[in-house]
Amino acid sequence: MKNELLLALNQLAAEKNLPPETVYEAVEAALTSAFRREEDDAPNMYVKIDARNGEIRAYRQMFVVEQVENPRVEMTVEEARKWKPDARPGDVLDFEEELPKNAGRIAAQTAKQVVLQRLREAERDAIYEEYIGKVGELIVGTVQKVEPRQVILDLGRGTEAVLPASEQVRNEHLRAGQRVRVLVVEVNRASKGPQIVVSRAHRNLLRRLFEMEVPEIKNGTVEIKSIAREGGHRSKIAVWARNPAIDPIGACVGVRGTRIQNIVNELNGERIDVIKWDPDPAKFVSNALSPAQVSEVEIDPAERLASVVVPDKMMSLAIGKDGQNARLAAKLTGWRITILSESAKARQEAGEAEAPMAFEPYAPGEAPDIDILQQAEQVAAAAEEAAPAGAQAAAVTVEPPRPQPEPEPVYEEEEEEISFASIVESIPVPRGEERESEDYGEEEDEEYEIPAAIVEETRPSSIRFAEDVLPRRDEEDEPLPKKSAGKKGKRAPRFYDEGDDMDDIDYAGRIH
Repeated sequence: MKNELLLALNQLAAEKNLPPETVYEAVEAALTSAFRREEDDAPNMYVKIDARNGEIRAYRQMFVVEQVENPRVEMTVEEARKWKPDARPGDVLDFEEELPKNAGRIAAQTAKQVVLQRLREAERDAIYEEYIGKVGELIVGTVQKVEPRQVILDLGRGTEAVLPASEQVRNEHLRAGQRVRVLVVEVNRASKGPQIVVSRAHRNLLRRLFEMEVPEIKNGTVEIKSIAREGGHRSKIAVWARNPAIDPIGACVGVRGTRIQNIVNELNGERIDVIKWDPDPAKFVSNALSPAQVSEVEIDPAERLASVVVPDKMMSLAIGKDGQNARLAAKLTGWRITILSESAKARQEAGEAEAPMAFEPYAPGEAPDIDILQQAEQVAAAAEEAAPAGAQAAAVTVEPPRPQPEPEPVYEEEEEEISFASIVESIPVPRGEERESEDYGEEEDEEYEIPAAIVEETRPSSIRFAEDVLPRRDEEDEPLPKKSAGKKGKRAPRFYDEGDDMDDIDYAGRIH
């Protein structure tokens, strides 16, 4: 029976995906509660289970005091020294007790409730500990139920996640049973278990998808500097390669766009612009406004303002539909961007009032992009490092170069240029009469005669259905006899009489 208890507890631990020690502690707490009810609610009783052989033992704790007030819980120093010679006041002694042979109905029901409650708590704690470390990571879930304000996802093993309406993509319609990739945003403790909140519209979802599809981003060769996203419509991502020999945009796009196409399919056709990051803010802003071409960019670091001038024909492309392109560029770079056309710039210089279109990197109540702040700190640190280096370079005095002795000139022999025409002119060529009479190549024992005249071969300029290649038949040369139009030839009979053919057979000399 002891082995059966251990097997049952281990099986329960495997089903609940819990360590066996947690299940043992839950059963021990249940048995302790039941035993205390049998002993008139004794607070100093507890039960232990031996994990090796499955034995259940009950113990009573007694506190050593100088003066006893509660004999069921306390004992004097003299009584304690009978069991422990060096006992002192404040020590705790454990005495083994016999288990009740027949536990009551109430005690058994209490033990069952305690076991179930402890197992539920342990299971909730395990789920919380598992997913609290996955915040910001990508997981796969199955749509279980679609509600007006939220979507319930099944993550497996009875774990559910909530996709609220604020984290959904507007033009995306999920259906029950569909498997989707989501980003874990937060994990909260609740009375009914941990609440896992996931997102499909977060910008870091795009970051995790690129890390999954592009190995160069996963191993750190290509770095994602910043991301600006409007879920379901369009996104911009700025990448930079630590190795100058690697093309960051080509690494993200892949051969024939295979890598980025997988990401677009996962996001249901969302357009993604991959842009090369540049430490120069002017170049970075110009790249962020692509596919529009920029004529001029003026940077104001104090105001973090980028004034952009674009050609007149590129004005609508730079702004985008409802200002989407310029708005995403402002979020991507972290700079406030103002856009003017070349004609508006000329009118402004002429004295006319022209108000440029301005785009903020983020709204006043909106949380700023973490990547943008990190990037701004990196640019500021790089500028601070470059400033002292430039000052040191200016302070260093440059010494004039010392005169060095001139090296002795080395004269090289001039090589004669040999051309093919000079070689041909140096070869003696005999006249035609001599070539006919003399044997050429007599010294090499060769007989070679050069013909006096060359007859050109006549070849047809075109071939028409092989008439000029194949020889003409003689039958075609003879005219065919003409048939008279009035007389018609006799037709062959359609059916033959077998009797006529049988009369012509000679049966002589045959045996019948």
